[in-house]
Amino acid sequence: MRLFCLIQLVLLMFLFSCKSDDEVEPSTGSVMVHHKLRPFYHYTPEANWMNDPNGMVWYDGEYHLFYQYFPNGLTWGPMHWGHAVSNDLFHWKDKGIALYPDEQGYIFSGSAVIDVNNTAGFKNGTESPMVAIYTNHGTSSGLQVQSLAYSNDKGESWTKYANNPILSNPGIADFRDPKVIWHEESQMWIMVLAVFDHIEIYSSPNLKDWTKESEFGKAVGYHGGVWECPDLFPLTDNQGIEKWVMIVSLGGNESSEPNGGSATQYFIGDFDGKSFSPESSDIKWVDYGIDNYAGVTWSNISENDGRRIFLGWMSNWIYADAVPESGWRSGMTVPREVKLERKEDKHVLYFTPVEELDNLLDNTNEISQNTISNGFSIDNHPVITGGSYLAEMEIDVTKIENLTISFGNEVEWMKVGYNKSDSQFFIDRSNSGYVDFNNYFRNIIKCNYSPSSTTLLLSILVDQNSIEVFINHGEKVMSALFFPKYDYKYFRVENSSQSEFLHLLNLKAIQKSVIR
Repeated sequence: MRLFCLIQLVLLMFLFSCKSDDEVEPSTGSVMVHHKLRPFYHYTPEANWMNDPNGMVWYDGEYHLFYQYFPNGLTWGPMHWGHAVSNDLFHWKDKGIALYPDEQGYIFSGSAVIDVNNTAGFKNGTESPMVAIYTNHGTSSGLQVQSLAYSNDKGESWTKYANNPILSNPGIADFRDPKVIWHEESQMWIMVLAVFDHIEIYSSPNLKDWTKESEFGKAVGYHGGVWECPDLFPLTDNQGIEKWVMIVSLGGNESSEPNGGSATQYFIGDFDGKSFSPESSDIKWVDYGIDNYAGVTWSNISENDGRRIFLGWMSNWIYADAVPESGWRSGMTVPREVKLERKEDKHVLYFTPVEELDNLLDNTNEISQNTISNGFSIDNHPVITGGSYLAEMEIDVTKIENLTISFGNEVEWMKVGYNKSDSQFFIDRSNSGYVDFNNYFRNIIKCNYSPSSTTLLLSILVDQNSIEVFINHGEKVMSALFFPKYDYKYFRVENSSQSEFLHLLNLKAIQKSVIR
């Protein structure tokens, strides 16, 4: 018996001696609260698996969000379309399942439009038909085709078109994710479709009969993965010039740009109703973080306020089915307004949080500091311990060397920083809590950036298990998940130089918004 107890003691000593740094438990006497993980103001499903946003359309005062959904498990399964609606992009009401798998197969990604002129002939009441155009993935053949469904009651109920599919598969494995828009100049519906390594463009007078017009992308852009989830839309720049934007997501691997795995690129150019021509061969990214994929924009918003609003799936296919969320899995990014700017003779996109987010800020509970020279630290303030807040900083670029912003608790931390010597922002989540579910999760996330002025505005959104960093009004963005084991308690800003590097620092709590 003594020998047995001695062996047990040795084994226990060995196990504790091998424990990694991020697995160290809090010291005796510290008050640590287990973290809940679910975001406050980012959309998440009530339960089970969610991925790509689909069919995003505005109609009669409501933003409709459809999304890839598997109602029977926490990992990817036979795809349905989940459905939620909001009148402000943050207070979402769950509407259940809109589209179920059928004899054509699973319901993959797609889009939705409002057929104001009833070109498809589906209208049977006073409402303009809401038409969903989506991919069916054949359960036995594995082939993908494009299909239609329509609603005459604002998306409450759906009827699938009797003559589906509307676009048959030509013998290509990857043939999916139709995004449909109305092109006013040609008076035609336009579809952009992802076809393995490029985009195909189709036209139709009635949403039912489609003609292939052109192809785009085989010789341009990044090709480190299969092309998916395209979008096409016009924007007017700060000089009043209209250009067209093509967004394309691609599913990559650990060595893919810009930081590995899933990512989304964009092109700026011209569209004549048949073909898209980019103005530059430069590769541009929607997000330089690691957790923003398959994002597209809402249709029909021009009937509301004219903005172009983007939403992405906040995860990465490398580890999406293993993240430590309980009872639900995945969320969406914060909705972002897309703006077109001309900078140094080139066009670039800016992505900024929509102005509706301001309505969620708790202005009665905030932290504000002016002119900080030797760093800033705050502990156990309710803005920080609440886990959902906005941090805004006005930084003097001439007076920083190595800037680090960190938040965490006694045993875990997240870091965001800027290294001036290599002109690079970074996010370090290697000791942020639960990190062992995937080796890739520990990697440092990087974004090259050279400021064009001496003042830099940095906005950081934190929401329980996510961070979104907006650099210079959204000129570049970095989005990442993290999974704390315990509530974070502190927020710190440090700079290797002791000069007055911060002109302004504001931190405001963001109130819970998502409802079910």
